Amino acid sequence: MTRWGLIGASTIAHEWVIDAIRAVGGDIVSVMSTSAERGAKYASDHGIAKSVISVAALVGDPDVQAVYISTTNELHRDQAIAAAKAGKHVLCEKPLAMSLEDAHAMIKAARDAGVVMATNHHLRGAATHRAMRDAIAAGKIGKPLAARVFHAVYLPPHLQGWRLDRPEAGGGVILDITVHDTDTLRFVLGDDPVEAVALGQYGGMAKAGLEDAAMGVLRFKSGLIAQFHDGFTTKYAETGFEVHGSDGSLVGRNCMSQKPVGTVTLRNADGETELPLDHRNLYENTLLAFDDAIAGKGKPLCSGEDGVWSLATGLAVMRATASGNAAAIETGL
Repeated sequence: MTRWGLIGASTIAHEWVIDAIRAVGGDIVSVMSTSAERGAKYASDHGIAKSVISVAALVGDPDVQAVYISTTNELHRDQAIAAAKAGKHVLCEKPLAMSLEDAHAMIKAARDAGVVMATNHHLRGAATHRAMRDAIAAGKIGKPLAARVFHAVYLPPHLQGWRLDRPEAGGGVILDITVHDTDTLRFVLGDDPVEAVALGQYGGMAKAGLEDAAMGVLRFKSGLIAQFHDGFTTKYAETGFEVHGSDGSLVGRNCMSQKPVGTVTLRNADGETELPLDHRNLYENTLLAFDDAIAGKGKPLCSGEDGVWSLATGLAVMRATASGNAAAIETGL
């Protein structure tokens, strides 16, 4: 049983991660919030024994084995490094940091300390994406040539804070959603992006020069090109993920979701077949793999290095939207 400390009394922990930790047999022993009042209420509401107001107090607690970091993005680096130096395993929300240099520093700190570090790209835990990955690996669609991701959603009012008005915290749709697209594409395709072109949009929600929607194309090492549409502004759109190959297509619907839902259809010379899916809580899958990695029985579902890839791609997409030119994706790995 892993004993967890939460760095950040966050909405995502409240809605998803706390229950998932407990569902896989973990225990949450402490939560950190810089507001003593907020932290105490959060701990009481969620049955957590301790609340503290500093990272040092949380990572210095001998009862804590691993930390889940879900603060705003500009805080991740220092918090992850402090946790690693204290010998705690680290599961960090995406994007890992605001710069590649910071993300590399986080990974180095974990490596030097001999602790597990993972990125919480939850979509790797979706049955839909696992089925698509397996079908591609089995040659069901031949050589993958193109992909489409539509991940334009509506950002609900209770999340419409820093994501819409704090560029210094990594707000905007690209570092919030496009990074998920990137990681899911890499996971499903087994391929890495090398170049991005994109346009940003201001649809009336975001402030301070932040995009609340974006469209673009990524070119991958294999030559595959992938189109994406991300947004905070579309109340009635569905999500989807398609991969089109030389001998078939995979069509995923309603699959870019935190919920264990969605379908995948294989289309090829034999007709249409709906792939069987074993739906399970995405965050539980992430945490089970994390626990195995701590025990030396495997790797995290999404490593720190994977988080560097999605951050590098998000930063390239931001450069492309700002310049109107293609931007190379370079990770430094």
